[in-house]
Amino acid sequence: MPDKTYQPSPLAPIKRVQTEGGWALVFTRDLRHPVAKVWAALTERGQLREWAPYTPDRDLTSEGAATLGMLDAEGAERPMPGTVLRVDPPRLLEHAFGEDVLRWELQPTAQGTRLVLRHSFTDGGWASALAAGWHICLDVADALLAGAPFGPVVGTKAREYGWDELNEQYAKVLGVPPAKPW
Repeated sequence: MPDKTYQPSPLAPIKRVQTEGGWALVFTRDLRHPVAKVWAALTERGQLREWAPYTPDRDLTSEGAATLGMLDAEGAERPMPGTVLRVDPPRLLEHAFGEDVLRWELQPTAQGTRLVLRHSFTDGGWASALAAGWHICLDVADALLAGAPFGPVVGTKAREYGWDELNEQYAKVLGVPPAKPW
């Protein structure tokens, strides 16, 4: 059952760029929380389990192997091997899961933190789906940071939180057909 107070935030600045190995989605989000608080939400296992589409087997505060439990709509975890590639607290976290790489960059702003997520992936057809998914995840993270957590929104459950509309809107912004994962 969706949180009745949730409405997706406005679309975030986003772009899709071709890379040597496929594609990268660059997603920028301004958060009204200090960098240290956002860093903790990105790296601490207990906080990640409240908003991210995965739960790591450890805090993501040091380089090395990590298993990420990818969550489905029912909350079941599917283990996926990962690696923390770079950690430069509190400004840069880069980690891989499967073939994808997530690079999180944090910059202080007058109002809080500018978060830039660079998600590298191989199949360019997934760009709008990834954008819609990260949009909702970061809305959930923002609620957690504001002290009003409502738990992760993943898999088909995201459709109850506006995923379909976000997928269509981001497809238009990116100039691609909407992804059809279901």
